[in-house]
Amino acid sequence: MNASLSPIAILGIIAGYFAVLILVSYFTSRRDSDNAAFFLAGRKSPWPLVAIGMIGASLSGVTFISVPGAVGAGGVNQAFSYMQVVLGYLLGYLFIALVLLPLYYRLGLTSIYEYLRERIGPQSYKVGAFYFLLSRTIGASFRLFLVAIVLQEFVTGPLGIPFAVTVASAIVLIWLYTFNGGIKTIVYTDALQTVCMLLAAGLTVYYVGQALETDLSGMVSLIQNSEYGQMFFFEGGWTDPNNFFKQFLSGALITIVMTGLDQDMMQKNLSMPNFRDAQKNMATFSIVLIFANLLFLALGALLYIYAANVGLEIPSASDQLYPTVALRHLPPAAGIVFVLGLIAAAYSSADSALTALTTSFCVDFLGMREEEVTGDGEADAARALDNRRKRLLVHVGFSVLLFSVIMAFSLIGDRAVINSLFKAAGYTYGPLLGLFAFGLFTRLRVREQVRIGNFELPALLLVCLAAPIISMLVDFYSEQLLRGFQFGFLILAFNGLLTFLGLLLLSDFSELGTPEPPKEDAA
Repeated sequence: MNASLSPIAILGIIAGYFAVLILVSYFTSRRDSDNAAFFLAGRKSPWPLVAIGMIGASLSGVTFISVPGAVGAGGVNQAFSYMQVVLGYLLGYLFIALVLLPLYYRLGLTSIYEYLRERIGPQSYKVGAFYFLLSRTIGASFRLFLVAIVLQEFVTGPLGIPFAVTVASAIVLIWLYTFNGGIKTIVYTDALQTVCMLLAAGLTVYYVGQALETDLSGMVSLIQNSEYGQMFFFEGGWTDPNNFFKQFLSGALITIVMTGLDQDMMQKNLSMPNFRDAQKNMATFSIVLIFANLLFLALGALLYIYAANVGLEIPSASDQLYPTVALRHLPPAAGIVFVLGLIAAAYSSADSALTALTTSFCVDFLGMREEEVTGDGEADAARALDNRRKRLLVHVGFSVLLFSVIMAFSLIGDRAVINSLFKAAGYTYGPLLGLFAFGLFTRLRVREQVRIGNFELPALLLVCLAAPIISMLVDFYSEQLLRGFQFGFLILAFNGLLTFLGLLLLSDFSELGTPEPPKEDAA
């Protein structure tokens, strides 16, 4: 490591960064720390700030480290093939902007899973909320786990600090700047962190270019003439994990479920005054996201080209390439911007995830609402104080849960974090995809309970549990059963289809017709 960028120096940089975040938190939450501010920022968030912040939340530490590392690692997402997924995102964002956002705003939802209660029933509502909690807990833990590994390797480990302390410190810092303001604070901190993250990637490209003694046009030529420049993969057929059509369709589905059906991402959209602003946010965010991903893929290609030029051995875990080059081979300034970018990438995703988990549990399982005013001043004040205490307790509970899951991950080695994340999402988001698709595209009512003899079975719950298990088995044996075909990210579609078919089997076709419109007071 550069002598001027010691572990102590890096810790100082991190401390200064978090001092800024906590200062932002203080100014954004000092007047409002009630449920209305925590859940939806009083529905007053400015859409340009939300658009900037959502870029960082979407990219996260996974994109910051794993996408550049995957460029030259071979297999899924090799070279620039990940852009095929990113182009699929655009189709997904279009569906969110034109179908989901108008629906959520029309119903005035705080938690998007309240829609399931009105359209299908209370069991589907709880199942949908549960799968979000499970999905987001896994996703946020994966992302923080990745960053904690890097910090442990290059910063806290050399100082003799145990991995558990590294993880606990990271989560406590998130809690400190989110526990009061919630989404109101995160709109501002995520915008700041997105700027830091993109600036870090851009400056790293600049420093790599300096090391290679070339300018921007020279770097473009290097990438185009290298083995890493291929973007579209058509020739391999459906057995190729990088096949364009598989990647494009997967990108669209991933976007719909991991943004449009995800309380974390939709909570930011619902914090704006109206759905027109939310649509502007989605349009801006989706376009900028394309260029942001191109930047990270270009960075990955340049890192591999640089490693070949200087004879650097590629780490066995491709996720380690970026930190190895930035912290041990480039000038100290490159290491500083890498640390800032890494922390910003991790926390722009994790902070909103923790807030969304808290919001969903409070609204969907504890019955809290954004506004609770009856006109009785003393009773309202007492209830607001009691709800704030409960919310803080839930916030602490999910912080502990994230710590526990990350420590469990530490017992399992994983060198392709981005692929593991999306595969996990395929299993846990699949039932959500099936539930929402059934609600949006059919007019059928579902019998959530089925009586067999003297017993009533929670049939809908069983369907939503069986679909991910069957998907996991089919995905595991697909090569043998389907002549070499691998689902890849398309396991998400298969999972959702199984859920949809299960709901059809539970439908009451005798009452076929247009369902009653959802109640406007559902939120």
